[in-house]
Amino acid sequence: MMQVAMKPRDSRIAAILLLLLALALGYFVLLHWWFVAPLRAIDAEMDDLRDTQSRYAAAIAEKPQLEKRIAALGAGQAASSAFLPEDDPNTAAAGLMQRVVDVAAAHPQGGACEVTQKMPLPAPPAGGNEPYRKASVSISLRCEMEPLAAVLYALEQGTPYLFIDDLSIYRNPVAAQENGGAPLEVQFSLSGYVRPARNAPAPAPGGEGIKL
Repeated sequence: MMQVAMKPRDSRIAAILLLLLALALGYFVLLHWWFVAPLRAIDAEMDDLRDTQSRYAAAIAEKPQLEKRIAALGAGQAASSAFLPEDDPNTAAAGLMQRVVDVAAAHPQGGACEVTQKMPLPAPPAGGNEPYRKASVSISLRCEMEPLAAVLYALEQGTPYLFIDDLSIYRNPVAAQENGGAPLEVQFSLSGYVRPARNAPAPAPGGEGIKL
């Protein structure tokens, strides 16, 4: 078969096109799928986590109003449901930890939510002017986004009144890259209040609030 020699100008154009094609293939094979795409995915996940943490930070900012509601409650059924059912902070802390386990197990929709660590926090010393005793625990969860939102909502919106503080949500970027979407690592403290002793009068509505 007879071969037609390319003109020098056409040869240069063809060489440039082949070089550009080789560079594009090299970028996608060596850089994009191994480095650029995972970094973009991690950056998008970090934006989602920042948005989620901002929403919960705004919810936690409402804690003083909820504490005022507790301080304004008098004797009766409403006051009874606002407080933890236990009689002292130590047993109340154990009840709080079990409550988190039960709530996490009750919200399996959208993925798993596992309690990885739970431990009581030291109860503050009882003061003569403080009508309520606080019980607090430290909680660590490993959750997907949907069940995490359901668990936090269930803890803060029901009765007895519970308060979430020091909320931290993050995703391990190395595990996310290796596993194709690792669950969220969540840490927070959860607290509630033990009802006053029966022989101690409750404060009048509008009186002195809870001191933390």
